Amino acid sequence: MKFVDEARIDVTAGNGGNGCTSFRREKYVEFGGPDGGDGGDGGDVYLVADRNLNTLADFRHSTLYRAANGKKGRGRNMTGAGGDDTEINVPVGTLVYDADTRELIGDLTEPGQKLMVAKGGYHGIGNTRFKSSVNRTPRQHTDGTPGEHRTLNMELKLLADVGLLGLPNAGKSTLISSVSSARPKIADYPFTTLYPNLGVVNIGTHKSFVIADIPGLIEGAAEGAGLGIQFLKHLSRTGLLLHLVDLSPADITHEPYAAFTALSHELEKYSDELAGKPRWLVLNKSDLLSEEDVAQVRSELLEKIDWQGPVYTISAVAQKGTDKLMQDIMQYLDDKRDE
Repeated sequence: MKFVDEARIDVTAGNGGNGCTSFRREKYVEFGGPDGGDGGDGGDVYLVADRNLNTLADFRHSTLYRAANGKKGRGRNMTGAGGDDTEINVPVGTLVYDADTRELIGDLTEPGQKLMVAKGGYHGIGNTRFKSSVNRTPRQHTDGTPGEHRTLNMELKLLADVGLLGLPNAGKSTLISSVSSARPKIADYPFTTLYPNLGVVNIGTHKSFVIADIPGLIEGAAEGAGLGIQFLKHLSRTGLLLHLVDLSPADITHEPYAAFTALSHELEKYSDELAGKPRWLVLNKSDLLSEEDVAQVRSELLEKIDWQGPVYTISAVAQKGTDKLMQDIMQYLDDKRDE
C-alpha cells in the first residue's frame, strides 16, 4: 500500500433530537397533563489509534464521516434514543489539527487511545419539563442543537526507537532488512525507498526495538529538494539516529566526508531539535574494501569531522558487525528507559 502521511477529512457529529409536545389522553382522566419526553443526544465522532495501521492512505478516498442523530422524544414521557457514536481508526502516531484554526487537537501516541473530534448536539426538552404551578398545560418544547462540524488535518509521524539517516544508496534498506523482518525495496539506484519502512529488531527473549528506514536525503532537502523533506518529521519521534555513510560510494561526490557533512547541514537547517538528537556514526559497505582501506578511510573521516560519538563499521549486506550494533542499541535504549 502506498504510504500517505497527511490527510484531510470532514467530521460531523449527530444532531440532538427534538423534544416532544404531548398530553396524556386516557379515558376517565380529565386532566392528563403534559407527557412529552426529551430528545436523545447526537452521537460523537472519535478518532481511535490502531496499532495495525501504518498509513493514512484510506482517507484519500473516504473523507466524510458522520455520527448518527438523536431521536425525537415521544409521548408518555419517552426519551428519544441517543445517536450512535462514530469511531474512525487511525495509525498510532497521528497528530490531529483543526483545519480552520490550525490548533493541535490531539496526538494519538498509544494504541487504543481515543480522541473526541466532534461533539454531538444536545437533546431538546419535552413539554413535561415546562410544567409548573402556573403553567399546567405547557405547549412548548425545545429543539435539539446541531452536532459539531469540523475539518481536520491529520499528520502521521511514525513512532520508532531508532531512525536510519543517510544519503540515497547508503544501505539503509539493506540494513533494516538484514536485522529485522521488514522487506523494503532494494536496488542499486537512488530513491528506491519512496516511503518509510518500520522493522522490529528482536534481541534475545522479550527484548526488541523498532527501527525506521527513512527515504534518502539529498543536499537541499530542508528546502524541499528530493524526497526526504516530507519524511524528516518522522525522525523527530525517534530516540536515536543512525547516520549511515557509504565507505565506497559509486559517485565521487558522495565520498564519506562530503556525504556526512552534507547531511549534517540538512539536519541543522531543518531543526535544531533534530540536529541535537543522539546520533551514532555507522560506516557501511566495508565488504567492498580491504581491511587496510577501511581503516584508512575511517581514520581520515573521523579526523576531519572530529567525531566524538560511537562509531561502527559494518557490512549490512554481509551482516558483518550488525549483531554488535543492534545489541549496543538495545543496551542504550534500556539504559535510557532506566534513567
